[in-house]
Amino acid sequence: MNTLSAPLTPPAVETGLVTRNWKAPIVLGIFTVIFAILVVLAPRDGETTFRISTGSDAIVLPDLIVPVIAAVWICIAIAAALAGLAAVFVQRHRKVPLWLTTVFVVVLVFAFLAWAAAGQTIPVPGLLAGSLALAVPLIFGALGGVIGERVGVVNIAIESQLLGGAFTAAVVATLTGSPFLGLIAAMVAGALVASVLAAFAIVYFVEQVIVGVVLNVLVTGLTSFLYSQVLQPNAAQLNTPPRFDRIPIPLLSDIPVLGPVLFRQTILVYIMYVAIFAVYFAMFHTRWGLRMRAVGEHPKAADTVGINVGRTRFWNVLLAGAIAGAGGTVFTVGNGIAFNQEMTAGAGYIALAAVIFGQWHPLRATLAALLFGFASNLQNTLKVVGSPVPSEFMLMLPYLVTIFVVAGAVGKSRAPAADGIPYIKS
Repeated sequence: MNTLSAPLTPPAVETGLVTRNWKAPIVLGIFTVIFAILVVLAPRDGETTFRISTGSDAIVLPDLIVPVIAAVWICIAIAAALAGLAAVFVQRHRKVPLWLTTVFVVVLVFAFLAWAAAGQTIPVPGLLAGSLALAVPLIFGALGGVIGERVGVVNIAIESQLLGGAFTAAVVATLTGSPFLGLIAAMVAGALVASVLAAFAIVYFVEQVIVGVVLNVLVTGLTSFLYSQVLQPNAAQLNTPPRFDRIPIPLLSDIPVLGPVLFRQTILVYIMYVAIFAVYFAMFHTRWGLRMRAVGEHPKAADTVGINVGRTRFWNVLLAGAIAGAGGTVFTVGNGIAFNQEMTAGAGYIALAAVIFGQWHPLRATLAALLFGFASNLQNTLKVVGSPVPSEFMLMLPYLVTIFVVAGAVGKSRAPAADGIPYIKS
């Protein structure tokens, strides 16, 4: 066989090897060392009880009682071993697998809970249910962000889409008495905000990040003005939204731990489950998804085969805005809470971090959003059980997790090649 006629395949592609990137093992090691130092400087003794089941579960599982000192140091040893294993993967030119980072996070979180709640009882179903509740708007926002960036448009405006959805849902649901109409209105509001982003970024080639930041400021100012001038004086008529009722799913809702968390929810959460699967399936298993990803990776090639790049980007950005707008419903109609100024509190930026953490993949972005929701709810749980951990530290926790993610806990991330780059047809 003539070797010169054989196709030349780079060794890295042929063997599945990747360029060494030491960020992941370094970050895992640093967090392990920081936690070990924390335990040494502030030792805790006694036992921590993890309540696994609720009284309404079909099968009531016994509480898990762990000795704090032993549990913490065993978890630190496991975390150190995982950091070392990550280094081995990198040394062998292998990508650090997602399961390794996930196990590391679970082990370190378990150790932190055992240490922080020494002598107390942690209701695990309540902790997880609260985490899911806080993660729902982040998941909707992250799904919208994934769609927008996969098609080549940086969606910094997720925050404004969530806030606009929250405002519109509260007003429409109050006027009509229907939370479902409030949800639809929120999606329309999110799509309208996204249409402004799409028009300036795709049609007029304005810098996408700047447009997104301006939209966030604009919607924040507009909703704050309308709240103070219109909603507050007429709160009973315009700002007392109904809420979605919880709908337990028979049999599934009785499963220990997972039942109360996943299957005793409102229709909005069940819609979120469907949206996660639908976005994943459509993105990777349909012609729409193939066209969308082609436009985000190589718009010129997509244009060559007959795909209208501008139109594909425009309509997908609107779809992303509608999904993010649905997430805004959680802040008002989802919980039956009146709209308040800036009530999204930066959730859109956290959702954007989840997109990057999830490497522009809908399922991974969902897991990242769940992690952020868990970090946010952890401070509430520890406050309820009377943990002596300073409240200021707990308020920092969600942002520490964000830093952990951005610092490179998942290794090297590559955005779609044409993300943020306007396409000017030659």
